[in-house]
Amino acid sequence: MKTTPYWWDSAPLARIEPGALPARADCVVIGSGYTGLQAALPVARAGRSVVILDKGMPGEGCSTRNGGQISHSIKPGLAELRRRHGPDIAAGIHAEGTASMAYLAEFIRTEGIDCAYRLCGRFDGAATPRAFRAMQARADGEKIRLVPRERQREELGTDVYHGGIVHTGYASLDPGKYHAGLLAAVRAAGAELHPATPVQTMQEGPDGVTLTTPRGTITARDVVVATNGYTPDAAGWHRRRVIPIGSYVIATEQLSPDLIAELFPTDRMICDSRRVIYYYRASPDGTRVLFGGRTSAGETGAKPAAARLKSEMCQIFPQLAGVGISHSWMGYVAFTFDKLAHTGRRGNIHHAMGYCGSGVGMASYLGMKMGLRVLGDPAGDTAMMRTDFPTRPLYTGDPWFLPAAVTTYRMLDRLGL
Repeated sequence: MKTTPYWWDSAPLARIEPGALPARADCVVIGSGYTGLQAALPVARAGRSVVILDKGMPGEGCSTRNGGQISHSIKPGLAELRRRHGPDIAAGIHAEGTASMAYLAEFIRTEGIDCAYRLCGRFDGAATPRAFRAMQARADGEKIRLVPRERQREELGTDVYHGGIVHTGYASLDPGKYHAGLLAAVRAAGAELHPATPVQTMQEGPDGVTLTTPRGTITARDVVVATNGYTPDAAGWHRRRVIPIGSYVIATEQLSPDLIAELFPTDRMICDSRRVIYYYRASPDGTRVLFGGRTSAGETGAKPAAARLKSEMCQIFPQLAGVGISHSWMGYVAFTFDKLAHTGRRGNIHHAMGYCGSGVGMASYLGMKMGLRVLGDPAGDTAMMRTDFPTRPLYTGDPWFLPAAVTTYRMLDRLGL
């Protein structure tokens, strides 16, 4: 069993040797995932000097470790957003979720990125009858279509759920190939990439923002913090506002086309209604099952995670009991205390982060918006800037409370509450 992402088999990480770090740049981007690269692209194409720093290889974080599901990424419902922020901001945030999906689809098309993008929809299974009743209230028959339990087998080869809903506008892709295509576009635009260059300190002064690294110091007019679940101590204000949570994924060995067709008759993305969710799909080439989620209260290793995820997978698909696991890996997503992504700036330090486990579309979209704001383009404005970015007293970025929270959520899931 490999302990590297399945996606790396067909899209290996780019091995870039770090060159000499320049003393200055117009823009320094910290992080080379979807957010950072999307921010760098318009700035570099506008002719400004862009330097991208990463503590690892480009895309080594969750941008090449996720499940490849594309949704609107807005966790709170419209009614909850209205209660929190009023009708105008709520409507704006809701619209940005739809805009993020449209942006990503158009970007992939215009850039010609071959990453198995498909508008396939997503089926959300109701773990309890109570969850199905809540789904009934949300279904509109068009964007969200109700699937009663007696028709569930048309969507998924299991009887474990109590029906569900289909989000018809959701999509899928190969996250490794998407990142590789995005990275190629950024390199072609002239941005410099410096892997293995973690940022140790960051200080804004009259001459710009100065960043220190083990390989030297660089000063920039603008800095983009695009680190999400990997935010370092150097960005302490941001680190105190995101909660890094490990998400674990396995890939099965190759399966027969008939079995894949039985399990995924519509080839959609799959999720469920539990608080501690599982997400899964067939691989883009239709040969494997990719199954992900949270495996334990605390973080764990690839081997125990694989065993636990397989057990959960076989609860849903008993047909897979004798199947081997070829890959097991994990990545850190970043949740926020209000379950919303946030973007904005403090001085000349810009940020976008906190995608709450649904970042493929929103990270791309907010990264692009952030790049436009660095250029002073009014098109970089977004409703996601209209809310405060909350933290909690005594929180410094280490989620000490996570094991207790996960245990509580699992108990509520088991009780059907």
